Amino acid sequence: MRPVTDKIVCMGKKQIDPAHRCRWANSDALMTKYHDEEWGVPERDPRMLWETLMLEGFQAGLSWSIILRKRETFREAFLDFDPKKVARFGEREIEVLMANPGIVRARAKIESTIKGAQIYLDMKERGESFADFCWSFTDGKVLKGDGETFATTTPLAEKIAKEMKKRGFKFVGPSITYAWMQAVGIVNDHSKECFRRKQVQPSTG
Repeated sequence: MRPVTDKIVCMGKKQIDPAHRCRWANSDALMTKYHDEEWGVPERDPRMLWETLMLEGFQAGLSWSIILRKRETFREAFLDFDPKKVARFGEREIEVLMANPGIVRARAKIESTIKGAQIYLDMKERGESFADFCWSFTDGKVLKGDGETFATTTPLAEKIAKEMKKRGFKFVGPSITYAWMQAVGIVNDHSKECFRRKQVQPSTG
């Protein structure tokens, strides 16, 4: 079972004017739901931060909508992204995953996820929480995007990507890292006109 987080469920059945939502979120119903309920909400759970990073890695060269449509199948295939279980995957499990049409069948990305689980556990064994590591770059605070300039990376994303690579993570280039930062709420990049901008961080204008 996935852990309960502090994600904000918004607006019930009230209809939102598309003009009051980030433009990318109006492409289809699934993207809209993801935007309205998950994207940009500060995530503090270490396992969820890791899961999202791994899924962002699978996105490399693809679109997030593809990953989102396959996300539940990914979770089933990777045993709810339990690092202890994924870290033990071997060649047999890799072959099973490579035969699964419900996920992105890229061997390098699958192997990277297994390695990522091992790194996650190594950090934990050394007394380093993955959540503490992720949020240490902002002293635990949510950064405020200006709501107008939508960058694909930043100097901080480059720094975090570099530190991730030092630990052995792969598919964590600056662009992927920044997309992950946006997704897990390390940076609030909802557009100024988006109704979620203040909801995910009331102090953000």
